[in-house]
Amino acid sequence: MQYVDIPKKINIVDLLNNRASFSPHNYKKVTLGKGDYKFVKDFISGDLIKGDEVGSDAYISKSHKFFIRNKSLQPDSFSFSFSEDSVVPILPDKFVNLHLKEGDIVISKDSNVGEVVILEKDYPDHMLSGGLYKMPVRENKYYLFAFLKHDFFKTQLNFLVSKGATIRHAKKLFLDCQIPLPPEKGRNGVIKFVETLVGAIIEKEKWIRVNEKKIFEIIEKELTDNQKAKSFSYRFPNLNDLQKTSRIDAGFYCESYIQKQFLMKNYIHDAGTIKDWGYDIGRGQNLQVSAIGKSIYSDKKRDGFYILVRPTNISDFGTVSKYEYLGSAQGLSTISEGDIIFSAEGSIGKCIMFANPKEKLITNIHGIVLRKKNHNQIESAFVASFLRYLRKVGVLDYISVGGQGGSLAMKYWSEVKIPFFPKNKQEEIANLYHSSASYPTNKITGSNFEKIDADANKNFGILELDHQLRIMKEFLQTTIDKIVAGDKVKSDFSFVDNF
Repeated sequence: MQYVDIPKKINIVDLLNNRASFSPHNYKKVTLGKGDYKFVKDFISGDLIKGDEVGSDAYISKSHKFFIRNKSLQPDSFSFSFSEDSVVPILPDKFVNLHLKEGDIVISKDSNVGEVVILEKDYPDHMLSGGLYKMPVRENKYYLFAFLKHDFFKTQLNFLVSKGATIRHAKKLFLDCQIPLPPEKGRNGVIKFVETLVGAIIEKEKWIRVNEKKIFEIIEKELTDNQKAKSFSYRFPNLNDLQKTSRIDAGFYCESYIQKQFLMKNYIHDAGTIKDWGYDIGRGQNLQVSAIGKSIYSDKKRDGFYILVRPTNISDFGTVSKYEYLGSAQGLSTISEGDIIFSAEGSIGKCIMFANPKEKLITNIHGIVLRKKNHNQIESAFVASFLRYLRKVGVLDYISVGGQGGSLAMKYWSEVKIPFFPKNKQEEIANLYHSSASYPTNKITGSNFEKIDADANKNFGILELDHQLRIMKEFLQTTIDKIVAGDKVKSDFSFVDNF
């Protein structure tokens, strides 16, 4: 990185100042441009509030109190990324109230050192693990947060924290990291611009979660309110059941799974397999040398390269958290408009529908591609959303087989049932995932951006919000790079033209 300085020699003063460490890693430093800076501790208004450990014996299956683990803090999200193993229900008498409020900054001191989130709402029933701190910030909270999310901060902290341990511990060393300030002339305007941008990003992440929650609520209500007269009753499997399915794993016959499948099969308009819906099922492109010859991978976009979407990089919300790029002389199997990529191994059930893939886009053999001729985008958006619902309620976990996250092989797709919702209900769900609404770019000024953007979010689907989010995060990254270098920052919102 351009701001990393690796000294060729050190003196005795450097050695003593660095706690007599002989690790070359601890003498690397970051270099600022010609601007001023503060330390992280200069933004703090009081003592750091440390989380508490409850122990695994406090974990239970259901509760109104929850324990937030370090893995809830992820680099691709400004807010908590909750999953089954990152937020755990606990015994209420073990709960410690840390008064987690909207706008609080939470930072990890252990494991994923330096990862940080800002709370998009109050979390009165959640507590932090002992590896997390809540940071009381005096002023310019969003400006500080923007830098805490940037590589400049993480690089500094990486140099301060000793390597070699199985789990790294930052303690409170992050307080000594530098936060660059814009040039004094126009400083307040640049800080306000950065804070407005951060606030808009948080809002978009919030609306993605709101839309996903609405999708699941609509699906749940449609299913439960429109059942046939037949009522559910459970019986243990018999020999015929075992012979019919060739499955002997107990979960496949448990009451919870059978009841969930009953909801689909007993739906008033019936349900069908993915083939009944007219989709072909196929594996993604085999990227082994034996299949496509030698290829080049890159984390940065390059002309002529394929855009690679690995199933592991699909988010819980049907978006892509990270793109990779692959250069190959071969003509590879690409994704078309309306195609759905489904994660069939590991994180089973993560899936995304591509509304308009403008460039050469591929996935690998660990992904299943669902495609059909004459795609209807509303239908595809609904199908992708319903597959995510099946993942959320655990149906796909029961169908999949094997360890290490399991695998949902193509031969088991006959067990995946998707109900034939009415067209208007499919459209209602699809619009929350993929909408044709347009952004009012011609009305944007520096003073009204925040309000217009907040109003516009209500009209967009998850895919559109994610597209805007990606552009805004890239613009924020570029802005911070300029501040670090001491360059002049142009405080305008011209990037919305790309929305």
